[in-house]
Amino acid sequence: MFDTVLVANRGEIAVRVVRACHDLGIRAVVAHSTADRDSLAVALADDAVCVGPAAARHSYINPSAMLYACARAGADAVHPGYGFLSEDAHFARACHDAGVAFIGPTAATIRLTGDKLAARRCMAAAGLPVLAGSEGPLADAIEARAVADEIGYPVILKAAGGGGGRGISVVHDPDTLATAFRDVQHVARRTCLTDDVFVERFVEHARHIEVQILADRHGSVVSLGERDCTIQRRRQKLVEESPSPAVDPQLRERIFAIGLAAARAVSYECAGTVELLLDRHGELSFCEINPRIQVEHTVTEQVTGIDLVTSMIRVAAGEPLPFRRDDIGFRGHALQCRINAEDPGRGWSVSTGRITRFRPPSGPHVRVDTHLHDGCVIGPHYDSLLAKVIVTGADRDEALARMRRALREFELEGVATTLGFHRELLDHRTFCAGDHRLDFVERYCDTEGHLRDTGDASPRAAAA
Repeated sequence: MFDTVLVANRGEIAVRVVRACHDLGIRAVVAHSTADRDSLAVALADDAVCVGPAAARHSYINPSAMLYACARAGADAVHPGYGFLSEDAHFARACHDAGVAFIGPTAATIRLTGDKLAARRCMAAAGLPVLAGSEGPLADAIEARAVADEIGYPVILKAAGGGGGRGISVVHDPDTLATAFRDVQHVARRTCLTDDVFVERFVEHARHIEVQILADRHGSVVSLGERDCTIQRRRQKLVEESPSPAVDPQLRERIFAIGLAAARAVSYECAGTVELLLDRHGELSFCEINPRIQVEHTVTEQVTGIDLVTSMIRVAAGEPLPFRRDDIGFRGHALQCRINAEDPGRGWSVSTGRITRFRPPSGPHVRVDTHLHDGCVIGPHYDSLLAKVIVTGADRDEALARMRRALREFELEGVATTLGFHRELLDHRTFCAGDHRLDFVERYCDTEGHLRDTGDASPRAAAA
């Protein structure tokens, strides 16, 4: 087992990793920017190393600074969390070359999964369901239109190296394809390592389903259940739950089989997520593989009882998984709401300021993962995630009731947040019935950030 782990991240995930290290008896050292010197993660850690100024490009996504921090801390491993350097194959390789274990998949796997085109080809070769689309990068908008005409509209243009909702555009007709192609390519050139663009058939009225995988270095790969992440805004997840209300036992077995096959196809190690689209006819299609811990890993932990972060550390240290698929039990239903520093009433603009009151919910079956404390400052430099509220129940109805209670109890002042949106969501008939699709927010949220309950939910929703 490792002696010292450098936590190369910030916010709630840094706090989460520090606690996992302490559970394992490992010394945790947090790498932080000047803006985060008074953060909760720094306060909880055994030591801390400042890696640069507030701007992430000079601190959290500066590989040289992080390697310096490893040397300074005497770390024999680094946990990248999510975002920042977590999907940087060059950083993973640099850690390996420096004799520091990277707590995540190998650099080769990160490189493969980070190229959406390469991953798509790999999944197709493995016989997994892949949407119709271009086999390679598109030379120009003319070639994109030829492929789109063949597979039929609507289509979706994607940057091969994109992620986090960047470099994606849905096109409904040929008249707008050329402009969309230029826009996606521009984003790719500005934010990705490659400007390659490809096109796929767009799945309308889809749900976002993902399967959590965990693999060791000894050939063992297990699936830890599916998550439903369909409530999104501009491809940014807002709510996650496990199990999915749209998945029956037969479909669940297909989802697990796809997840395991995808993991084996890329020689996966550590924790990762295979993301899928589920159409209205019950057909699944591969979307991408995220080679890191996910924000929503919490709901999987709640229904399986398996600590994913400590499991990642154990696997990176060379330990075999202590369980097989048949040993994994799934209990009840878990639901997570992401509380962001955003103002839905002002176009979901990011809010900054000092937290003047912070009283998170508690009580039975409620978990809150956060880095907040009274008086902390929410600045403009980083992700807007403030806290994750996670509840569990014997079934989905009980989990919904507990989430309503938790959100009522949550007091957070000093910045605008999405608490009001989530409270309305928990009373919306379509969501409560489990009949929502990826267009839910666009369909029901008005310009003031309130959800309209139009009464057009399915008969199942009305009966509920």
